[in-house]
Amino acid sequence: MTIRQISRVLSTLLALVSVSTAWEASWDSLDKRPIPGWYDEAKFGIFLHWGVFSVPSFGSEWFWSYWKGCWSDNCREYQDFVNRTERPNFDYQEYAHRFKAELYRPDYFADVFAKSGAQYVVLTSKHHEGFCNWDSRDVATTWNWNAMDIGPRRDILGDLALAVKNASSSQTQNPLKFGVYHSLYEWFNPLFAQDRASNWTEQNFVNLKTMPELYDLVKKYEPEIIWSDGEWEATSEYWKSTEFLAWYATNSSVAKTAVFNDRWGSDTLCKHGGVLTCTDRYQPGAIQHHKWENALTIDSTSWGFNRNASYSDYLTTEYFVHQLIETVAFNGNILLNVGPGADGTLSPIFVDRLLGIGDWLSVNGPAIYKSRPWDVCQNETKANVYYTTNQETETLYAHFLTWPSRSILHLDYPVATSDTEIRMLGLGERQEMIQWSALGDGGDDSRMAIQLPQLTPANIPCQHAWVLAITNITNFKGSASFATAER
Repeated sequence: MTIRQISRVLSTLLALVSVSTAWEASWDSLDKRPIPGWYDEAKFGIFLHWGVFSVPSFGSEWFWSYWKGCWSDNCREYQDFVNRTERPNFDYQEYAHRFKAELYRPDYFADVFAKSGAQYVVLTSKHHEGFCNWDSRDVATTWNWNAMDIGPRRDILGDLALAVKNASSSQTQNPLKFGVYHSLYEWFNPLFAQDRASNWTEQNFVNLKTMPELYDLVKKYEPEIIWSDGEWEATSEYWKSTEFLAWYATNSSVAKTAVFNDRWGSDTLCKHGGVLTCTDRYQPGAIQHHKWENALTIDSTSWGFNRNASYSDYLTTEYFVHQLIETVAFNGNILLNVGPGADGTLSPIFVDRLLGIGDWLSVNGPAIYKSRPWDVCQNETKANVYYTTNQETETLYAHFLTWPSRSILHLDYPVATSDTEIRMLGLGERQEMIQWSALGDGGDDSRMAIQLPQLTPANIPCQHAWVLAITNITNFKGSASFATAER
């Protein structure tokens, strides 16, 4: 049996396990659930942080906590901002009247996300401020603090869910998946404060607020991702996390494709859950055998829209392309955040970065989507190269992030044969086979010197990074150790 056949058999068995198992309300059970295959193949998603904090759009989406909680050294900065811009005795809740989203075009959002090459979209349903971005009026404790009762007076989450599900990625023609971010806790909710005062022996906040919201979101909008947050003060037992996740993964309408992260209690981060996030902007710098995600921001200073951000605060398209390559090579996905304005617009600089990534993926998508890590080597630091593989075609992709001196790329790890072939993605019929020579003795020490094509600005296939497709090497192997997703 070939490596390819073995990989297919393993994937089939894992799929059967996931479909037939009724997942129990315990981490021991839930941690055995394979990640649905669509998520592993997608590699790239869009995050949106949007809420009442988008109205002041000053400093951070933690505006209310910094201002009123005053637990940070910069609380004075937030207090001074409110004193300069608002009337005396102004309350945070009054910002909600200005959160109107009057220029919000969910179809435009979905179109930009599709053109970026993203495969899934995750919107904040509720951040730590407690404001619900969906029609949560069936949940009694969200009255007058949701997008239908105040502010937009429209179901901004439901509108985006529909637009996203009707859109297809320009790179794969697959319908985009829709997911929700949801904060378990809220900074100033009195029910949560009471539970905290009881040392978590009471669960009034969980029973009356958190769990009703989560069940409501799934039943109404069928999100295929739930990106939980705000878990750190109490354990997953207090939050009743495993009880909910067992239902989500077994009995909900999206049970077979549902994905969830690791932020479900103070005992779970980077330990339990389907996808490990560990920290914001998580980049372990080495291969991880458990699926993980790198959630990061275009604006390096904030997750929400920040009006006082400077041009230098916005990271470059090149940076994100390099982050995507490194993340995928190490078995992760990237979730790239944008912060819409309170009026419902996307800043042109966000759109520029997203479309730039889409341009790169339009050329190099075959080396990203559905790819797997190479179990021999994931990166060569000296050459600034990262590797991914396509198991079906037994192709090794070498992503080089800087163009080498004299256009000669040296690779230490692929062991070539006389049948080895190399092509650059994006050149298509315009190129002959790329020439290479072995620098070793023909055995294991068969380093390759690859003569890259002589390109001009008129015919270079892309910017930021370039990819070689290498076939017929002796040490391709199968990367079977990473076959952990349901296919």
